[in-house]
Amino acid sequence: MDRVFFTIGAWLGGLGVAAGAFVAHFLQGRLAPDMLYVFATGVWYHLIHSLAVLVVAWATTRWGGIATTVAGWLFFAGIVLFSGSLYLLSLTGIQAFGYVTPVGGLAFIAGWFTLAWGVWQG
Repeated sequence: MDRVFFTIGAWLGGLGVAAGAFVAHFLQGRLAPDMLYVFATGVWYHLIHSLAVLVVAWATTRWGGIATTVAGWLFFAGIVLFSGSLYLLSLTGIQAFGYVTPVGGLAFIAGWFTLAWGVWQG
């Protein structure tokens, strides 16, 4: 699983940087300031949790187990749900996407606690 999560984390990191460049170079002046902030928040959490997936890749080599693996998938799901919903909300203005964001936030929180549990048990 270490190679899987390292590969996923690296790809997510690259996509996060691309999203940041997109907001800085293309969306500046095209989105309302509040929606620009929403998109940038998605990028921030995207990049932080891309690093978290890389941490999981490393952790699986030392304290492998189901909890550590689940933590990696929770971080991945959090990026898709939290950051993805913020990207879609800011780009489309469809408020319904905002209802998905807290689910992604819960996935992030669960990921951190599950990672801690997996390391403790390992």
